[in-house]
Amino acid sequence: MAKRKEENFFSPENAKRPRQEELDDFDKDGDEDECTVSFTNGTSTLTAAEVGIIESIQLRNFMCHSMLGPFKFGSNVNFVVGNNGSGKSAVLTALIVGLGGKAVATNRGSSLKGFVKDGQNSADISITLRNRGDDAYRANVYGNSIVVQQHISMDGSRSYKLKSETGTVVSTRKEELIAILDHFNIQFFMKATQLEQMKEDYSYIMETKERTKEQINQGEERLIELKRQCLEKEERFQSIAGLSTMKTNLEYLKHEMAWAVVNEIEKQLNAIRDNIKIGEDRAARLDRKMEEQQVRLNEAEKKYKDIQDKLEKISQETNARAPECMALKTDVTAKKRTYNEAEVLYNRSLNEYRALMKDDEQLCKRIEELKKSTDQSLEPERLERQKKISWLKERVKALQDQESSINQEIEQFQQAIEKDKEERVRIKREELDVKHILSYNQRQLKELKDSKTDRLKRFGPHVPALLEAIDDAYRRGRFTCKPIGPLGACIHLRDPELALAIESCLKGLLQAYCCHNHADERVLQALMEKFYSRGTSRPQIIVSEFRNEMYDVRHRAAYHPDFPTVLTALEIDNAVVANSLIDMRSIETVLLIKSNSVARAVMQSQKPPKNCREAFTADGDQVFAGRYYSSENTRPKFLSKDVDSEISDLENEVENKKAQILNLQQHLSTLEKDIKRNEEFLRRRQIHYRELKVKITESISEIRELENIEEHQSVDIATLEDEAQENKIKMKMVEKNMEQQKENMEHLKNLKIEAENKYDAIKQKINQLSDLAEPLKDELNLADSEVDNQKRGKRHYEEKQKEHLDTLNKKKRELDMKEKELEEKMSQARQICPERIEVKKSASILDKEINRLRQKIQAEHASHGDREEIMRLYQEARETYLDLDNKVRTLKRFIKLLEEIMTHRYKTYQQFRRCLTLRCKLYFDNLLSQRAYCGKMNFDHKNETLSISVQPGEGNRAAFNDMRALSGGERSFSTVCFILSLWSIAESPFRCLDEFDVYMDMVNRRIAMDMILKMADSQRFRQFILLTPQSMSSLPSSKLIRILRMSDPERGQTTLPFRPVTREEEEDRS
Repeated sequence: MAKRKEENFFSPENAKRPRQEELDDFDKDGDEDECTVSFTNGTSTLTAAEVGIIESIQLRNFMCHSMLGPFKFGSNVNFVVGNNGSGKSAVLTALIVGLGGKAVATNRGSSLKGFVKDGQNSADISITLRNRGDDAYRANVYGNSIVVQQHISMDGSRSYKLKSETGTVVSTRKEELIAILDHFNIQFFMKATQLEQMKEDYSYIMETKERTKEQINQGEERLIELKRQCLEKEERFQSIAGLSTMKTNLEYLKHEMAWAVVNEIEKQLNAIRDNIKIGEDRAARLDRKMEEQQVRLNEAEKKYKDIQDKLEKISQETNARAPECMALKTDVTAKKRTYNEAEVLYNRSLNEYRALMKDDEQLCKRIEELKKSTDQSLEPERLERQKKISWLKERVKALQDQESSINQEIEQFQQAIEKDKEERVRIKREELDVKHILSYNQRQLKELKDSKTDRLKRFGPHVPALLEAIDDAYRRGRFTCKPIGPLGACIHLRDPELALAIESCLKGLLQAYCCHNHADERVLQALMEKFYSRGTSRPQIIVSEFRNEMYDVRHRAAYHPDFPTVLTALEIDNAVVANSLIDMRSIETVLLIKSNSVARAVMQSQKPPKNCREAFTADGDQVFAGRYYSSENTRPKFLSKDVDSEISDLENEVENKKAQILNLQQHLSTLEKDIKRNEEFLRRRQIHYRELKVKITESISEIRELENIEEHQSVDIATLEDEAQENKIKMKMVEKNMEQQKENMEHLKNLKIEAENKYDAIKQKINQLSDLAEPLKDELNLADSEVDNQKRGKRHYEEKQKEHLDTLNKKKRELDMKEKELEEKMSQARQICPERIEVKKSASILDKEINRLRQKIQAEHASHGDREEIMRLYQEARETYLDLDNKVRTLKRFIKLLEEIMTHRYKTYQQFRRCLTLRCKLYFDNLLSQRAYCGKMNFDHKNETLSISVQPGEGNRAAFNDMRALSGGERSFSTVCFILSLWSIAESPFRCLDEFDVYMDMVNRRIAMDMILKMADSQRFRQFILLTPQSMSSLPSSKLIRILRMSDPERGQTTLPFRPVTREEEEDRS
């Protein structure tokens, strides 16, 4: 490793540990910003920045942090240190967003709403900028600091508050913030170097030049008109002496006019013939497209049928396995219960056997002791103890029986409580569902009551006001054609019983509007924004050219002798409404069948009628050839005519739902009381159970104490031996019972495992079938949509072909008429002028000239007029023409001068850009040389790209490496050099750098730190904010360096405090 040079940035004296008092001063009012102490051994006297630097920042509910700050930054060098997740990058992100930057500029998200903390409605950012000295921005208004507060809402919108030093709100406009940033020169790289401003000035001048050219063009057009007027006046002036000449000219113009008409008709004939040829080619292309569309339709229908068959097969197999699955589940539950009961019996027998074994050991030991004893004087006391032991054993048995009974009662109470709680959850869920239905019915009831006075309100409360706005906009000429809607208000039912069926078919189209073109659609969208808030659903807008005639759908409409289609069941007066419903829903192919069973028979038990692929029942159910979907609605909302009956039914249903909710609440109250009562009983039984346990334990202990008393009396050994023999018999019986129970338990366990395996196998099979069905359902929906699209496409081409053939035939008829007209006009022209004349002017121009010449001749015949007046008018027209001609010439000279100036300015701009580029390259190479690196920077201003290559060490200087080939530390060091190079040519008052030393080794980190601090020392008037997860314990003692350490996030923590860190704390932590 190379030895550090002697002229290192830090001297040993500067590396002393700072006093705690100096660090504590950082938490005060920030007077250290006026300090002039140098980092080096020099004696720099530069003062701190007075405008534009960050004094403090505070965040609330920003990203994943509830509260960050408030905290202060120093005027020169600031290190923000902390572990990952502590909020360092959040501070930098908030700085960009808080000063008006876009979300994408942070590389942390694409939308502002992503910066709002989860679970919160908004986020707030507060940034304080310094505003002192002679360059302060509106110092008399803001004072020594400007507070920029930004509020970000969940919908991604944001608002600003710009406050003065005293907290007074000065402005809430973003333009004011932009003006402040421009004044402080807080911009990105191009703008910070004034290149962007020069580029914008150049663009503005070029725009001015184009506008001036446009003015020149307009002036030249005006000159032509003025020249024409001047010539007219001159002709009038000369016409006094040229009347005979005018008559001769008039006669010649008539000859030209006769043959000009012939020329124009010939041109029209040629154009019609060309159009007919183009139309015949297009008709052939439409025929080919119709054939291709039919092929695609056949393929889509075949694919739909294949997927439908697969899905039906899976559904049948799943339904067939469902009863077996439920039976196996019940069997598993029963076998588990039986096994658990057998296991409990076995454990009880095992405990009993162990107790008998212990009694047997004690009896044998006691008999042995008694055999050795010869003293029989204490026989009465022994008998008394034996009697008490027997009584205690009987008492223990009675208590154990009582304990078993209490335990069973506890289990019963627990089961009852669990059952009541499950019932309570079910009732609450049912109550919530009923409340949702009640709320929906109440809204619908209100809409129905409102619609009694205005039927349009059934389609939405804002519809009457929207229609008035549409009428007003149409009167003011904002629409090409007045939009039509809502469509449901433009149709009428022939049979009221089919209202729900038609609503289920048309759905949202009943509230839709029709527009003639996209321009009208944009105007209607703008009107809707006034009545429908952002985020709420708006009526659909259908854009289709308005026609006065309804489509002829007889060749593709469905037909059944007993049932109507949606189209025939409706009375539609407006052809635009009918055509829109045909285009959007194909209502001519949908049958209406009142009975559900009849609908199934027509659509599923036999082949559906021709051109019919779906039907709707009076209940609103949708029936396909292989599917049946039930309607979620029970009554029509828009098309019902008997409003009073609907209101009455809804009121009854609302009352029923309220009564149902009341019953459910009463049931809930009863369940709550039962749960509390059972819990109280359970608590008492558990207390009694614990008391019995204590009594049993005490009795058993007393028995053991009595049995363990050292007796020196002789006892009846025969009695004890009989008791021991009886105990052995019991042990054998219990042991035999245990073996039987164990065998039974093993048998039950095998049965349980076998049942579980069967249940798991069939459950897995059903799950596999469900997994297979889900993608097939998606494919079926896609195939259904594809069939609709292909049918719509086919119908589109058929209509286009019919329309095109009608137009083509019309053109042919027009051709015949034009040929006859040409013969007539040529005959008339020969009568006027036998020989054909070559005419260059159009008939319209010749007609105007003839009319003008006739008027002159008539005027001359009537009166020659006032000669002086004619001369005056001619003179005025000539002066106006010459004045405008002079102005146009002046503007042309201005354009020429402007082009020369811009050429010079653009050269200067390129020279300035080259100087900045060269300065950046030299600074970059100088910084790299501190580690014996060398590098290149290639600026491509045309493509706005920059490429960097670096060669570390003392190797071949020609073999430069791409940045990706460097190690992590080399790349980080090179990046720091690159950023410092950019800083050297930028004029922003502060610089921020995040995690610049993450992948550096100690040498690179030290050198990079020295370079950054050396630049900071040479630029006291700028602020540096450096974010790093590394420890900054090696920094020198200086009041111009501030270290802000962010604490690690803790559970429940709402604020991550900043505070200065002492050298002792840094060393203790390291």
